[in-house]
Amino acid sequence: MTQVEKLKKNLLTGQRRALAKAITLIESTRADHQATAQKLLAEILPDTGKSIRLGFTGTPGVGKSSFIEAFGLYLTGRGYRVAVLAVDPSSTRTGGSILGDKTRMELLSKDPKAFIRPSPSGGTLGGVARRTREAMLLCEAAGYDVVLIETVGVGQSEIAVADMVDMFLLMLSPGGGDDLQGIKRGIMELADLVIVNKADGDLKAAAGRAAGDYKAALHLMRPKFSGWTAGVVLASALKGEGLDQVWRQVQSFEAALREQGELDRMRADQAKAWMWSEIKDQMMDAFRAHLPERLPEVEQAVMKGKTPPTAAARMLLKDFLK
Repeated sequence: MTQVEKLKKNLLTGQRRALAKAITLIESTRADHQATAQKLLAEILPDTGKSIRLGFTGTPGVGKSSFIEAFGLYLTGRGYRVAVLAVDPSSTRTGGSILGDKTRMELLSKDPKAFIRPSPSGGTLGGVARRTREAMLLCEAAGYDVVLIETVGVGQSEIAVADMVDMFLLMLSPGGGDDLQGIKRGIMELADLVIVNKADGDLKAAAGRAAGDYKAALHLMRPKFSGWTAGVVLASALKGEGLDQVWRQVQSFEAALREQGELDRMRADQAKAWMWSEIKDQMMDAFRAHLPERLPEVEQAVMKGKTPPTAAARMLLKDFLK
């Protein structure tokens, strides 16, 4: 039995160790590991696509990790198997990443029905790990019913995540009007559901007011799908409140999109976009591996203002393509 066959067999029987090993394989930059990983992905592809894919985003401090842990425990308590792919920001200076999600989700990480995998973003646009898509497929092949993807919540990560999940959930704090001003229209337009977290204690009244502001803002947005209008849910990760309402919204969303065939169409479009994203990434990898000899000279010319960056890029690409 080959390495791919053994890994596939263990993966399809739901072995967590095999899943962790498979994700490590796809995240490796070694050429031999990547070749093995692509063979494995091709083998398990027919066993993917059966989960609900949810993306969570929100500014740091909104309580994403706390909510995801509470929500994950809610789902496992109802018999679902849950995978969490949490993307940690990589340092642009050192390339290092904290990878602390297992410590932040201590209870969920001990749940036998849950799998948590922190992955370094690796400097990918928006902080989304380049291999998050492949990791999601592996989780589905391993039999996980719900895959939750948590972003770092900075820059363009929202767009990157929205392009790989079924439903995009935007988490906001009970800041009310002032907080609303800081939310970009583009991010609000991506949301399929808005969750106002920390709706408890002294913040409960403020959360209610904020929810009203967010509902009013959503009414000004054009719906992403004809059969679904984004709503607002109040929740408290601390007290475990609002989790059932969020899950009902998720189920209603999936049912509405499946009924109209939108879910299959969306996933097909995402797969095509994924292919083009990979082409760009692999082109950059190939370029870095075979840098033109005159790169230092061209870089200096650009830095000194002697050559326009656009012209420099064209020259370098021309050399590379030769």
